[in-house]
Amino acid sequence: MQRIYEPENLMEAELLLGMLASEGIEACLQGRDLIGGTGELPALGLLGLAVGNEQAQRARELIDAYNGASPMAGDEPDSFPYVLDC
Repeated sequence: MQRIYEPENLMEAELLLGMLASEGIEACLQGRDLIGGTGELPALGLLGLAVGNEQAQRARELIDAYNGASPMAGDEPDSFPYVLDC
């Protein structure tokens, strides 16, 4: 197993776990149980996504594509231009 990415928060971690699973990549979230200790523990580096060695490169490519994505023009709601409504 390789730790390939440190999500900013639990929501991003769950989103990425789902995205990787939809691509057939089994990933695990390390540090999920440490979130409750924020304040007592350092705030950064608690969460980490880990995948098997043979899937690490593909998982990194998918996460890089996720991080590089931007909303398509016209996807914004009329009342909030430039804000993507998920």
